[in-house]
This record gives sequence, C-alpha cells and structure tokens, in this order.
Amino acid sequence: MTLPPLFVGSEIYRASRYGATHPLGIPRVSAVMDLCRALGWLPDHAYLDSPVATPAQLARFHDPDYVAAVAQAERAQRIDPEASARWNIGRNGNPVFGEVFRRPATSCGGTIRAAQILSAREGVVHVPAGGTHHGLRDRASGFCYFNDPVLGILEFLDRGIARVAYVDLDAHHGDGVEMAFAGEPRVLAISIHEDGRWPHTGRLADRAGGSARNLPVPAGFNDSELAFLVDEAVLPLLQRFQPEALVLQCGADALADDPMSGLCLSNRAYRRAVSALAAACGRVLVLGGGGYNPWSVARCWTGIWGTLNGLEAPTRLPAQAEEVLRGLHWNRRRSEPRPGHWFTTLDDPPREGPVRDELRAAARAVLEP
Repeated sequence: MTLPPLFVGSEIYRASRYGATHPLGIPRVSAVMDLCRALGWLPDHAYLDSPVATPAQLARFHDPDYVAAVAQAERAQRIDPEASARWNIGRNGNPVFGEVFRRPATSCGGTIRAAQILSAREGVVHVPAGGTHHGLRDRASGFCYFNDPVLGILEFLDRGIARVAYVDLDAHHGDGVEMAFAGEPRVLAISIHEDGRWPHTGRLADRAGGSARNLPVPAGFNDSELAFLVDEAVLPLLQRFQPEALVLQCGADALADDPMSGLCLSNRAYRRAVSALAAACGRVLVLGGGGYNPWSVARCWTGIWGTLNGLEAPTRLPAQAEEVLRGLHWNRRRSEPRPGHWFTTLDDPPREGPVRDELRAAARAVLEP
C-alpha cells in the first residue's frame, strides 16, 4: 500500500538563525509550514515532527570527532582557533550560533526518518529542511554542517534498498553527495547546477567513478531548458538505472528572484520537474536545499508540497496565506521593492525561452557510456 504524502518539519527553524546578516538569516521552513497550513494543505495527519539525529546516526557518515566538535561549539557558543581551522566551523560562512548542532542534526533526523519510512513502504515524503548537500565527512562547508542527503541515502542502502538515485536541482553543485558515493554502483548522483559557481566542481566530464552525472548550465538558464534536461537527460538516466528510491534536492536558489545565482527559473519549472521526476520511482524523498529570498523559497517549496499532493494553488491566495507572506522579513535587502506577486500568488511568471545548443550537447554527453 502506498503511503500518502508526508511532510516532516520542526519548530526549531522558527527562531533559529545563522545570524542577521548571514544569507540563511531568513525564515524558510517555518514560512513553508505556515503557508501550507494557511492554504489548508497541511492537516495534522500529514505532518511529522522531525527527530534530532543522534551522534551515532551522524557518525554513520561523519567523523565522530567532528560531530563532537559541532556539539561542543553549541554548548560553549565559541570554538578555539585550532578547532575552527580543522573543522571549518566559525569561518567561511559556517558560523557558531545558538543551535549550531541541534538545527542541522534535526534536518538529518528528518531525512533519516523519511528514509526509514520509505524503505518500508512506497510513497512520498517532503523534508524541506533537508538538502544540506555540501557537508563533508569531517568539515563544515557551504553553510552545511552535516550532510543529510548522504545520511538518507545510506539509510536506504542499510535497509536493503538496492539502488538509490539522487537528483540535485540546486544552483550549486551537490559536491558533498557526489564525493561521498564516488565509485559506489548502488548510487547515481545527478546534479544540474550553474557552471562556474561555487564550489567550482561538477564539470560535465566528471563522473565520480561512474556514480555521477553532471549538467553544468549557463547563466540565464530558463524554464524550457530545465524541462529539456529533465526530459532528455535525467529521466533517461533514471530509466537506465531503475532506482528503488529517489532523493530530490530542490534548492530554490536557481530561481530568478534569488540573489545567490545567475539562473532564471520560475517556480513553475521546479514544480514541473518534481512532478516528472517523482513519477519515475515508487519511493520519493523530496528535500529543500539552498534558497536565500524568503518569499521565493516559501512559495516554491509550498508549491512543491502541493504538487506532491495533486493540489492546485488558487489564482489569488486567501487572506491568511497572504498575511504569512507579508509577515516575512529580509534584513539584507530592506530597500528593494517587492513585486506584488510575492504576496498574492504561489505562481511566478513563466520564464520560458530557447534551449541553447550547449545544453543539447550536454544532454547527449551524459547519456554516453
């Protein structure tokens, strides 16, 4: 029997912030939860409060000494210079903040629990707090302290799932996931990301010993181009691989309204991609990821949850949903005008366009042996 769609969230994200000036110093998961509820899309029976991953669960991938160092940084609310340099905590965009251990451990706990549920039954689980794809075994990286996609994939494998596919739609390459499973024949990691963007990995020719396929895309990447790559590259790869579980990383920073990339997608393109990809496998774990504009993130991930449930957004949001969006804040961009549709609808204007020749060539290349 197929499991009805399940949403995994937590109240820890409502007050936890990386810092007022940090790109992640914005409401994201809490805004999605509030918006889904305002739309009547998140009944109690569809919601699961995320557990916090234990140090032992985190150590399934991460160095136990590194896990202990993150926990100690939370307790002390500081880290000494030597440990900071060793573990990359408290530097390079990975600050020490109030919940520096509990927040990422909660994200990991949610993804691990989702994998446990889906290992037993087919269905869809949405964990918007997940998707921390840059986390390395023994270092924080790219705002990611732990790597929940890796831990979720390992949970699938440990529970007897024979093949797991990972598809990453974030504007930044899913480097941590690719490195974790380099040469692992049971995992296929596919990443669509902006060419030349940090972390400057994920070239078209890079295949991580056969376990990865990369589709770096140029600035201005549009809705038509994402649809083309999904249809002509990603879905054929999945058809070949025949995964028993599929993990989708839906970082929202490839949206045109996001400040951290040069890509130009609408949230309609995300929803179309998720719908097409989710139909390719019986077990689907949908994660969040990047996303640094609170309105575009909330509207995108709420729309994805609606898509997973076969729900259609109203043309004009009801007053309670509009109130949620008008209550969001963005300290880094106070003076810029806010387009009206950020508050009144889930739908971005479509951003269709020509499919460039380099993307057609990339789609052919990733399908080559």
